[in-house]
Amino acid sequence: MRVAIIHDWLTVYAGAEKVLSQMLLLYPQAEVFTLVDFLPDADRGFLASHKVHTSFIQRLPKARSSYRSYLPLMPLAIEQFDLAAFDLVLSSSHAVAKGVLTGPDQIHVCYCHSPIRYAWDLQGQYLRESGLQRGIKSWVARLILSYIRMWDVRTANGVDHFIANSSFIARRISKVYGRASAVVAPPVDVPEVPSLSPRKDYYVTASRLVPYKRIDLIIKAFNAMPDKALVVIGSGPMLAEMKQLAGSNVRVLGYQPQNVLEQHLAEAKAFVFAAEEDFGIAPVEAQAYGTPVIAYGKGGILDSVIDGRTGNFFPAQTVEAITAAIDAFEKRASPWDNAQIAQHALEFRPEAFRARLAAQIDAAIATRASNALSMPVEEGQTR
Repeated sequence: MRVAIIHDWLTVYAGAEKVLSQMLLLYPQAEVFTLVDFLPDADRGFLASHKVHTSFIQRLPKARSSYRSYLPLMPLAIEQFDLAAFDLVLSSSHAVAKGVLTGPDQIHVCYCHSPIRYAWDLQGQYLRESGLQRGIKSWVARLILSYIRMWDVRTANGVDHFIANSSFIARRISKVYGRASAVVAPPVDVPEVPSLSPRKDYYVTASRLVPYKRIDLIIKAFNAMPDKALVVIGSGPMLAEMKQLAGSNVRVLGYQPQNVLEQHLAEAKAFVFAAEEDFGIAPVEAQAYGTPVIAYGKGGILDSVIDGRTGNFFPAQTVEAITAAIDAFEKRASPWDNAQIAQHALEFRPEAFRARLAAQIDAAIATRASNALSMPVEEGQTR
C-alpha cells in the first residue's frame, strides 16, 4: 500500500509535527506533501529519508517569513498535489491539508487538529488580534475568510474518515462539517518511569506567551494572593508585558531548556492552565510528573484531566475564578495521589497514539472494502 501524508506546512517542530513524526513511524515508506518546507536542519531528524513535496507557495516572494499571508492561495495550492499513485492518503490538518483531491478508489483519513480556527468560531478573536475590526482591510479579510469557509465545507466531502484530537474538536467537526469523528488524543512525550519529586511551595504555568493562553489572568490572580508563589515559563510576544505585570511573588523566567521545565513541573504544587485549547499538551506533561492541574474547564482539557483525581477545573476565564480555584486546592482535605496522576499521563504516550491511530485507519480500510463488496452491480457489469 502506497501512503501519502499531507501536512499543512513545515516551519517549526511543534505539536502538529510530533503527530506527523508518529505517522511516519507507522508508515516508513510514506511520502510527505506540504505547502512549504522551511523546517530548520536541527529539527528535521524525524523526516529521515522521506521524500517531501512542496507546493508553488514555496517559491513565492517572502514565503519563508510570510507564508501565512498566502492564505487565499492555499486552497488552490493544496489541490495541485497529484496523489493518484497512492492507495492511502493520511492528512494531518489544522488548516487546508484535508482539501487534497482524491479519487473514489483511494482512502482519505484525516487526523483533524481543528477545522480552520480563524475562519470559524474564532474569527472574531483573529480579527481583533490582527487589528482588522474596521476599514477596507477588515472587509477584505472577512471576504477571504468567507471563501475559505465555503471551500472548507466542500472539501470535507473528500474525507472518508475523520479522527479528532479531542472530544472538543469532534464537536467542532460535527458543527462545521456535519460529520462524525473518532477521537484519538495526540502524542505526548512522557517519561515511562515518572520522577516523583518532593513538592515545593510554588505553582507553575508554562506556555507560549500569546493572548489566548491567558497567562495575564493567572499572573493577576497571583498578584491578588501575595502569600502564594507562581513561576511562569515560556516566551513569546507578550514576554515583556508579562514581566511588567508580575508582582513580587511571581517569577517570569521566559524560555527555559527542557530539563529546567521538567524540574519545575516535578516540584510544583500544581500546574495552572487558563486557556481554552483544542487539546493542551502542557497539562499532560505536568501530570506525567504527578503534578495536579488547576485548569479552565472548557475545551480539550476535559479529555486529559480527571476532575478531582488528577486536577480541578474552574468555570470561567476570570481572576476571581482562578483565585477561588487556588483557594479550594489549598483547602482540599485529602492528599493528591501523585503516582496515580503520573500513571494517568501514560495513556497519552506516543506508543498509545500510534496503536489507536493504526486501529482507526485499519477500520476505515475495512469499512471501505466492505462497502465496495456490498455495492449493487448494474446489468452488464462484472466485479
